Amino acid sequence: MSNWTIESTDFNAEKAADLGNQYFIGNGYLGVRGTLEEYGKNELTAINLAGIYDRHGTAWREPLNAPNALLTWVEINHKSYRLPTCTPCEHRQQLDFECALHSRKTVWETEYGTLGVTAQRFASMANPHLICMKYRISTDSCVDVILHTGIDCDIWDIHGPHYEKTEMGVNGETLTVLATAGETKAQVAVSELVLCDFHGNQSIHYEDKAILREIQFEADGKRSYTLYKFISIYTTHDGGNPLHDALVCSSLSAKTGYEKEKAVHIRRWSELWNATCVKIDGDDTAMQALNYSIYHLHCIVPRHAESMSIPARGLSGQMYKGAVFWDTEMFMLPFYLYTEPKAARLLLKYRIDTLPGARAKAKEYGYRGAFYAWESQEGGYDACSDYNVTDVFTQRPMKTYFRDKQVHISADIVYGIVQYLKVTGDMSLLDEGAAEVILECANFYRSMLVKRADSGCFEIHDVIGPDEYHERVNNNAYTNRMAKFVFHEAAKLIHKLFLGSSPLRIKLEEQFDLKGMLQKFEESEHRLYIPQPDHKTGIIEQFDGYYKLEDVSVDAVRGRLLDKREYWGGAYGVASHTQVIKQADIVAMLNLFSGEYNNRTLKNNWNFYEPRTEHGSSLSACMYAVLACRFGEPDLAYPFFMQSACVDLKGGGKQWAGLIYIGGTHPAACGGAWLTAIQGFAGLSVQSGVLKVQPRLPSKWKSMQFKIYFQGCIYSIEIKGKDYKISVENKKRGFPSRIIFF
Repeated sequence: MSNWTIESTDFNAEKAADLGNQYFIGNGYLGVRGTLEEYGKNELTAINLAGIYDRHGTAWREPLNAPNALLTWVEINHKSYRLPTCTPCEHRQQLDFECALHSRKTVWETEYGTLGVTAQRFASMANPHLICMKYRISTDSCVDVILHTGIDCDIWDIHGPHYEKTEMGVNGETLTVLATAGETKAQVAVSELVLCDFHGNQSIHYEDKAILREIQFEADGKRSYTLYKFISIYTTHDGGNPLHDALVCSSLSAKTGYEKEKAVHIRRWSELWNATCVKIDGDDTAMQALNYSIYHLHCIVPRHAESMSIPARGLSGQMYKGAVFWDTEMFMLPFYLYTEPKAARLLLKYRIDTLPGARAKAKEYGYRGAFYAWESQEGGYDACSDYNVTDVFTQRPMKTYFRDKQVHISADIVYGIVQYLKVTGDMSLLDEGAAEVILECANFYRSMLVKRADSGCFEIHDVIGPDEYHERVNNNAYTNRMAKFVFHEAAKLIHKLFLGSSPLRIKLEEQFDLKGMLQKFEESEHRLYIPQPDHKTGIIEQFDGYYKLEDVSVDAVRGRLLDKREYWGGAYGVASHTQVIKQADIVAMLNLFSGEYNNRTLKNNWNFYEPRTEHGSSLSACMYAVLACRFGEPDLAYPFFMQSACVDLKGGGKQWAGLIYIGGTHPAACGGAWLTAIQGFAGLSVQSGVLKVQPRLPSKWKSMQFKIYFQGCIYSIEIKGKDYKISVENKKRGFPSRIIFF
């Protein structure tokens, strides 16, 4: 097995959900869970679609899964051979993540001899609407074979069913389904065209929720028989006629042929890897895990769109309602910024385009400016409900305050925008709406500020920080410091606008009192209370009153659970009255503003908060890893890096929040793994417009090679012991490109 391949060599039906995540393939338009061809909704089979949602009744809105046109199984002499009902004597499932090819091999011993099935499929990176599959069977005796293949409309939904109507049909040799969603009336068209390298009698059968093609032939026991499937998916969001477009796509792809389509797909992946592969000498395990994480990030970015973002579980299913969280800006965006800035731009355009929704939410809560959705769906609609967790004992919804109080989301978005401007030098984003976002987020935080009668400071009360287990706290250090950052950036933007009479200034002055805002933002920045390190210990209190909570170990709190699915936070969660936190909070803040603190402060806070952190989120480990690198202990960071990089490679992790299934892939952790490797171990940063590299490799790593994009240039960076080398692969005019190497 190569460093670019993962493989499972046994069959265990209970692993279907985890393997569906581990063997995931996708192209940003759609994601195909790594389940087997004969599987259905009971095995959590799904082809998840990006950016298209529906709501069934009063349940949560979530993205649509397409009807499954991969459905295929084999029958010999009137007996079906399909997993999981028929136990094999040999089974292997594999993902080549260098080429994004999913494959399987299954062998059954039958009363007529051996039956073997192999299959390979890919979600085309060259054509986002296309899935191709090759399915081959072989026998060692003469048997009658029926190959069943078609489109399954009995879809796995977490909060569905979503299709009020599924119209199944045949157009020439192509099977089709046109599915119409109940709430939104959005339509999803699926077409499936089949080619065979053998002759067989074909017939079409309609079942209650499927349209199936049966291909009958006699196997002679001397050769294999191969079926090729060309599947195309279009929706009403693509414009045009989705069914017509799907038919054309399948037809053209079939004419091109499987091998040629695969070659184009692999060539596109080769281009992506040429820009993003990270090479590590001395640690093959880490290199595989890191590049596997990068693979997942490539699979989910919506390159087909001009303005769309990435859900918390990528395209691996409907978990977390397919909503976009702060995960994208704070954990995934850095990868795209430094490797594929066009992708980073479209992610931020999504936030710009959903500014009206953020303004409406702020108004709903009595604030000014832009309060971005905590769980954002199309148009900035906040999918987060007031009752976001189910009590495992009463099975009643529990009141939570994620929607109301996770106010740091607006600052996270501004932080992402500012990082984009620094890394790319592309200021045109400001003209396209980013300037309004910055100003409106500053307006939002200004309208939140409170002032105690006996204090000259402004404070922010009644929020939830990244920790999440402690709700409605005052002066959360992360939230306050991020708000201060927004005030600073908004004031700086206005200062720059006043240097001339640009069209942008004229446009903004039609909406805003810039001079009045400048005074308010500068005052807010300087007077906002930021919790400071204790002068003796260097520890920063996470929020007002945190030290008064019960100081108890994570294991002790875990021992108080009556049901392993209990939610730890909220009004009466087992952690809510203790110092145990869900994930990095102070540590996340220190990472973002590490230059403001000395190494003693960084390390002492790491040592204080890590034992109190449950790491109940996949976002947490990478923050501890990067901070350990910042205070000079990469070997301390290493296990946390591996925890992030292996989160989908090894599977497992939290599958439930109360009674809600939250399994799936973890793209934020994948982004966090890259963040640790590049900003932690390699020490990449941008300071005062200058790119800096300060390596801190783990002791077992002999060398590290990677490429990054910075302000119009692509740099190839090699770190080897104390010798460092940087070369410029290309340089574009009009972009500054300075680099400092320690």
